[in-house]
Amino acid sequence: MNSRVSLSKKNAKAYSQLITMSNNIDEQAILAGLEEGFIHLLKLRLSQINGCAFCVRLHTQDAQKCGVSIDKIALVATWKETEYFSEKEKSALSLAESVNLIHNEYVPDDIYQESAKYWDEAQLASIEWISIIIGAFNRVAITSRYSVKP
Repeated sequence: MNSRVSLSKKNAKAYSQLITMSNNIDEQAILAGLEEGFIHLLKLRLSQINGCAFCVRLHTQDAQKCGVSIDKIALVATWKETEYFSEKEKSALSLAESVNLIHNEYVPDDIYQESAKYWDEAQLASIEWISIIIGAFNRVAITSRYSVKP
């Protein structure tokens, strides 16, 4: 691979602010009642969709550290086809994917309304913010060609 400008190093202040924002979003999500392991599953799933190997590895490891089973981690890519995820979790994954893929159908009302059955406003906002911030990190890592070695 050709080397690229490291966005995190070239403008360390902006990257630091992105980290600070991400930490704030995670803190608010936990305060709103989202489990830390599930937050990492959301980030993992979105990173899979975006094709960010660096973030896939990172959030797989983070989910494991939070006690998420390896089966659930492995199956997050096919969450619609499994019984490992509750309807509540599925609604959050669906909403997160819709926000991440906003260019496809915006965020469809039916997906949002389904999530609103299970999650309160603070939780919905957290799921949406997690989707937005991980998209930013995915783009930084992919654009900079972050190295992912064994």
